[in-house]
Amino acid sequence: MHPQAEVAVIGGSGLYALLPDATEHRVETPYGPPSDPITVARVGGRSVAFLPRHGRDHRYPPHLIPYRANLWALRAIGVRQILAPCAVGGLRPELGPGTFVVPDQLIDRTSGRAQTYYDRGAVHVSFADPYCPVGRRTVLAATAGHGIDAHDGGTMVVVEGPRFSTRAESRWFTSIGGAVINMTGHPEAVLARELALCYTAVALVTDLDAGVEGGHGVTQEEVFRVFGENTARLREVLLDAVVRLSAERACPCPHSLDGIKLPIELP
Repeated sequence: MHPQAEVAVIGGSGLYALLPDATEHRVETPYGPPSDPITVARVGGRSVAFLPRHGRDHRYPPHLIPYRANLWALRAIGVRQILAPCAVGGLRPELGPGTFVVPDQLIDRTSGRAQTYYDRGAVHVSFADPYCPVGRRTVLAATAGHGIDAHDGGTMVVVEGPRFSTRAESRWFTSIGGAVINMTGHPEAVLARELALCYTAVALVTDLDAGVEGGHGVTQEEVFRVFGENTARLREVLLDAVVRLSAERACPCPHSLDGIKLPIELP
């Protein structure tokens, strides 16, 4: 039997040492193995799972991450609340490198990714508000507690990758209401909703996107450098948020599948 965990952190670049002294566990799913073995540790009296989104050696590019396996594996060990830190590009001049953003909306511009567990049967899950409202408030309280003025709300545009956007694409994303841009936020968020999990994105801006203020094009080196420089701050916020999260889920997320006849049995 796999150990039970209450909360999970699906980490991005540079956060793979988030939970020291954790035990490692392999979880099999109907969708293959997750990105890496899941580690579980106690944080502030809570059992927390950590899963490196890209694999610890960063072997999975954004479009090949086993998203369905990742979310299924976390639910299978008991996780019901997820914090999802990620690197993003800023689509507005005021959202520069080092800014924390807690998005409240999402625009999907990916293509070809498996984005549902329900390949048969009429299962239509509400996704009007992609992120857990309680999780968002909790993360904002944690950032404030560490003296970080996080940006409350904003739309995250998720693109297919692995390439960065052209300047024209970047300007268009801004014109349709985008605040930040990312390559991994979808289908991760919708799969969490299909499993009735609470999911909260915690975005760290690493660069201004190519079309913002006519700046230079985004580079991988720049993204990794800025994320690395802010890893300690992000780690503190996440550990604080884990402790602040209420175990009693007083939000709509647990009721996402109410009244729907599911064609599969959830773990």
